[in-house]
Amino acid sequence: MENQTNPTSAKQIMLNYGLIFGFVSILISVTNYALGNIYEPHWSVSVVGILIMVVAIVLGLKQFKKNNNELLSLSQSFKIGLGIALIGAIISIIYTVLFAKFIEPNYINNVIELQQTKMIESSPEVSDEVLEMMANGTKKYFYVATIGMIVIANLFLGFVFSLIAGLIMKKTDEEITSI
Repeated sequence: MENQTNPTSAKQIMLNYGLIFGFVSILISVTNYALGNIYEPHWSVSVVGILIMVVAIVLGLKQFKKNNNELLSLSQSFKIGLGIALIGAIISIIYTVLFAKFIEPNYINNVIELQQTKMIESSPEVSDEVLEMMANGTKKYFYVATIGMIVIANLFLGFVFSLIAGLIMKKTDEEITSI
C-alpha cells in the first residue's frame, strides 16, 4: 500500500522549523555581537548553532511523522531536513548581508584588519603586496564566499543530521505490515 503524504504538511514543517532555526541563529549572532565577540567568537558559539540545527531538524521530522500516521521514510527525512537547513541558511544569509552593510558597516574592513594581523603574527616576513592582495580579494569576494560557506555548511550538516535522524526515526508501511 503506497503511503500518501500531504506535501503541504512537509512544506509547512520545513518552513516553520527553518524559520525557527534561522531566527534562533540570528538571536545567537546578535547576542554574540552585543557581547563584543563578533570577530573572534568562542568555539561554543558554533557548537550551539549546530545543536540548534539538530533540534530543528529532529523536531521537524517528529512533527512530520506525527502528522503522517507515525510514518517517515529516509527520503522524506532528507527532504524535510535539507529544507529546514536551506531555509535557515537563507535567513542567515539575509542577516549576514544586512549586518555587514548596515549594522556594522566597517565589518569587512575589520575582518581584513584582523586577518592581516594574524598573518603578520604567524609570518612576520609577509610582504605588503601580499597583504594588499589578500585585502582586495576579501573585499571583492566577501559576500560570495560567505554565502557559499553558509549554504554549503548548512546543507552538509543538514544532510548528515537528516540521515542520522531519519535512520533512527524511519518507519514505513512495509515495517508495519510485516509485524
